[in-house]
Amino acid sequence: MLDTVRGPDGKGLVLAGLVESATLSRQGEALVTLAIDPADAAAAAGWQAAATAALQGLKGVKKATVVLTAHAAPSRSPAPAVTARPATSGAEPAPAEPGTVRVRKGARLSDAALAQGAAAPARPTPLAGIGALVAVASAKGGVGKSSVAVNLARALADTGLRVGLLDIDIYGPSLPTLLGTRDAEPATGADRKLVPVEAYGLKTMSIGYMVDPDAPMIWRGPIVTSAIRQMLNDVSWAPLDVLVLDTPPGTGEAQLALAQSVPLSAAVLVTTPQEVALADVRRGAAMFAKTHVPVLGIVENMAWLDLPDGSRLHPFGDGGGVRMAQALGLPVLARLPMDQALREAGDAGMPVLDAAPASASASLFRDLAAAVLAGLAGQVERPAPTIRFVD
Repeated sequence: MLDTVRGPDGKGLVLAGLVESATLSRQGEALVTLAIDPADAAAAAGWQAAATAALQGLKGVKKATVVLTAHAAPSRSPAPAVTARPATSGAEPAPAEPGTVRVRKGARLSDAALAQGAAAPARPTPLAGIGALVAVASAKGGVGKSSVAVNLARALADTGLRVGLLDIDIYGPSLPTLLGTRDAEPATGADRKLVPVEAYGLKTMSIGYMVDPDAPMIWRGPIVTSAIRQMLNDVSWAPLDVLVLDTPPGTGEAQLALAQSVPLSAAVLVTTPQEVALADVRRGAAMFAKTHVPVLGIVENMAWLDLPDGSRLHPFGDGGGVRMAQALGLPVLARLPMDQALREAGDAGMPVLDAAPASASASLFRDLAAAVLAGLAGQVERPAPTIRFVD
């Protein structure tokens, strides 16, 4: 069908090699990406409209989206210059090979190189009918961020608020497993928007609801960005008091797309106490500072393990998250232990507040929800906290 749309030189889009990817979900959502030459940008809008119309005419397609990506030809200009600062201490390094430049810590790309990758920031568009958007983030994977996001959202709902939970980890969606909704298939409403999946009093959405759980998500950056924006804008979220966003680990394109797509109310940073995780917390805090998103504070997860004799074991170190919060000038919102009840609840597809409401973890998540609400309320009275970086 796409070959009926004529692209460059009169060839069909498929024959011309412009179709980079094409997917069709079980709900009839078709997503096609066209990789165009920047020189054809003027004509590309026409191809996009024609391709969308052709897809919508196919049986079984309820909604069609065609995304354009422009791939410039490789530059033959010299590599961007890198400015290196001289060493200030330590032994002298071995002599460099002739014609090479040694790069030390503190090196930065030249202004010309930075300009090559710079893009004009998009203006965030508010989501109608949603009170606050709170991102639960970690610059490093494996720190229990998704478990924190799910149980925080559930604890917020326990206060009587209308709460949504969006899983935007495209490559590793955890929400369907943690909520026991792996077989869910979102419906499409009369407004042609997806209807969130209801679970434990939450409105939820995840890319995991729309793809085969065993299929790898081999998507390039532009497609990931488009998918995130669609899950924000093409889902019937309203009315909500709070939308909690379980973000992917790292500080890359997905996080930037989120910050540029909607005006985030605040972020919560999740870490474990060991140094390898704390180093990434600094990067996460810096990312939110640069995108003007207030950070409410830090959650130190897996802070200790309670032993049968009443003592505590600190497998990942003791108090690292507290020290990092102090260094950044941020409050510690919660310290969460390694808890078998929490692990069993997640494996069973339930929030711990429902699986073990009297457990220590359930009580700590209620306290975390109260701290987050207090932080959101405090934004009206005082500016966002100043984030300081110290050596």
